[in-house]
Amino acid sequence: MSLTALIDYESGNLHSAEKAFQKMAADLGSGAVVVTSDADVVARADRVVLPGDGAFPACAAALRGTGGLYDALVEAVEIKGRPFLGICVGMQLMASVGREYTDTPGLNWVGGEVVPIAPTDPALKVPHMGWNDLVLDAAHPVFDGIKTGDHTYFVHSYHFEVADPALRLAHVDYGGDVTAVIGTGTMLGMQFHPEKSQDIGLRMIRNFLTWTP
Repeated sequence: MSLTALIDYESGNLHSAEKAFQKMAADLGSGAVVVTSDADVVARADRVVLPGDGAFPACAAALRGTGGLYDALVEAVEIKGRPFLGICVGMQLMASVGREYTDTPGLNWVGGEVVPIAPTDPALKVPHMGWNDLVLDAAHPVFDGIKTGDHTYFVHSYHFEVADPALRLAHVDYGGDVTAVIGTGTMLGMQFHPEKSQDIGLRMIRNFLTWTP
């Protein structure tokens, strides 16, 4: 039976993500979804999801300091090539470096840096919070049934400036382009919260669970 692991490294409440992934997995009959801080479970999982809420440095430190989870994540994704999805700060951790408070190394899976959102329109507030319309920049199986103009739910003050524009799969306009989805190889990242994005988010979760890169 296929196993999808949602990594619990004390980076926020995973309840809504757990329920959304479990619902889609049950609908698909695609196996079990577990929230886990067990490195052995992560290392043997068929799919890995890294959520994240809070500051980049704190999330990076927690991931590296929680019972071998960092090494298990690297084994599953880099060595075994398991499909991976980073959500919110979990996506940001895919970067080379985060600039929040202090320079903090990321996983360096997608070149680029995480920097403050700086809208050109002073009326736009930071954090970027609420619904925004996606602009799809590239085709990807995760976008099956998704189109430009579909909206998803964001809560963040920093965003991922991707070094290679080809790896930015979607963005939103918030006084300038803000990266919404990144992808390379077996790895995906979403700045928004798919589990809080109603039918559009659930569709993307479903697409991830059936994606076979």
